[in-house]
Amino acid sequence: MRMSRRLLAVTLPTAAVSATVAAPASAHGGRSRLRPTEVEPNLPAGQSNPLIANGVSVGGLVALYRSSGTGPAARNTGAPAGTPEAYIDPAQFPGAALPAGVTITEAQSWNALARIAENLASVKLDVGDVISMRVFLDNAPGSPSADYAGWNRAYRQFFANIDLVSGAVVPVPLGTAPPAPPHVPNRARPSRTTIEVASLPVAGWLVEVEVEAVIR
Repeated sequence: MRMSRRLLAVTLPTAAVSATVAAPASAHGGRSRLRPTEVEPNLPAGQSNPLIANGVSVGGLVALYRSSGTGPAARNTGAPAGTPEAYIDPAQFPGAALPAGVTITEAQSWNALARIAENLASVKLDVGDVISMRVFLDNAPGSPSADYAGWNRAYRQFFANIDLVSGAVVPVPLGTAPPAPPHVPNRARPSRTTIEVASLPVAGWLVEVEVEAVIR
């Protein structure tokens, strides 16, 4: 069942404190109680490379930054405006030509996540500070459902690509190419919700992302 895009109302915290983010050395469950200035992810037990956290505990005095919903930028001037292809970034895919196995959703997701990184950088944060994420996917023209696999490949280029036990960077695939070093090595595993929606607010968008990050 597909859902319509909904707006979320939030209340921003007024306290600004230095947060202590527990960057776990291994995968483990989060605590039910923590100090007011602490943040700790609840990670799946027994996994050294989980995709996302089960949840995140956030102390009451932790300052947070919430982004607006962000989609890909229309950087492919060679494609008609308002088409999914207009949101392929030629800086990432030269000539806006997608390599073998790279889907249009995967390419748009890379573009959108790069814009999220730029948004965070504008307030002196980065993708390692992200603790929660909401993702809205529309299906590509001719496809019966949203491309979750393509989204997840792009996500791994920016998140959840460092082994929590060994500390080693985990190679990730781009399309059907052999796994290679990720675009941004990052051990963060945010909590995440991914929803297929009936439509998105900008013609041609297949993905929209909003994040919540800790202000350290």
